[in-house]
Amino acid sequence: MTRRPIGIILNGVTGRMGYRQHLVRSLLAIREQGGVPLDDGTTIWPEPVLVGRSETRLRDIAERHGLTDWTTDLSAVLARDDVRIYFDSQVTQQREKAIRQAIEAGKHIYTEKPMAETSAAALDLARAATAAGLRTGVVQDKLFLPGLRKLKRLIDGGFFGRILSVRGEFGYWVFEGDWQPAQRPSWNYRAEDGGGIVVDMFPHWQYVLEELFGQVKAVTCVTATHIPRRVDEAGNAYPATADDAAYGIFELAGGIVAQLNSSWCVRVNRDELVEFQVDGTEGSAVAGLRGCRVQHRAVTPKPVWNPDLPVTEDFRSQWTEVPDNEEFDNGFKVQWEAFLRHVVAGEPFGWDFLAGARGVQLAELGLLSAREGCRVEVPELDR
Repeated sequence: MTRRPIGIILNGVTGRMGYRQHLVRSLLAIREQGGVPLDDGTTIWPEPVLVGRSETRLRDIAERHGLTDWTTDLSAVLARDDVRIYFDSQVTQQREKAIRQAIEAGKHIYTEKPMAETSAAALDLARAATAAGLRTGVVQDKLFLPGLRKLKRLIDGGFFGRILSVRGEFGYWVFEGDWQPAQRPSWNYRAEDGGGIVVDMFPHWQYVLEELFGQVKAVTCVTATHIPRRVDEAGNAYPATADDAAYGIFELAGGIVAQLNSSWCVRVNRDELVEFQVDGTEGSAVAGLRGCRVQHRAVTPKPVWNPDLPVTEDFRSQWTEVPDNEEFDNGFKVQWEAFLRHVVAGEPFGWDFLAGARGVQLAELGLLSAREGCRVEVPELDR
């Protein structure tokens, strides 16, 4: 089988997400399976080029995985003819400038979200990439989670009848950093560094809601900075200036109402770190990262409110687990494979820069709603 090597710049590979999900669990996993097969009998073979700011960390990652191509000079690697794809998993504030460099260098671009700090900048990137004839993609990994794929299967099969509402809970307790180290980098809690849970999570909610349930027409959002003081990686206390919790109501096309809570200040009392409950006229479902449980109209019990007596029903046992019925691969890897086929073979890929700009737009409007204390309509973005 003939290999078709393709050079891929991984900028930000020393970060947690860039290293774990995109290098190890995606591109290196693709190499371990023998590449991405194409219909013509050839396979796409990714050739990673590691880029970051620390020579020591880059060298360590390269040696750990038997790689030799790494550099701290982004401009130099963008000038190479053997590199066709630029990928960005840096902090958000560094992303727009680097993506513009990649556009000017004529590279196809795949990036983590949010792709820019403002919707105007994101839309400008989309237009510039289109004008340059480049293929683009934005990571929308939640769509490939087993739980949400099962949920999509239910929707496509008409299980719910008319969908009425969606309720989502996401988050966990991120330690303040004083008596236990925080699980997330400190920049996440500084607005001046591009932090905040709205900027981080609303782009995810935008594509999940749009792909599964309908276009977001309006948003109402309340944000909070519940933990005003945290301790950074060096043990220094700092003021948390970014929102660490967001409580949103999203009005969708078709009259569906979605309520999504996002918080880094909540202790988990659910089966998974994120769960979505979907209620429809014919049935309901609760989907998480991997699992999905359902209750059909025909077997829905008839609870009666009586606060004077203890509850005797085990409500959780009245739901049925949706079977896998297929093997689910890592969601980041699945989307990488789709983007590689898009670049090399021209196969369709729906999650381009315009889709990414809509995610940035929803975060922007969510923050506007929180500042102004009002409902904000979401206008169409024009490429």
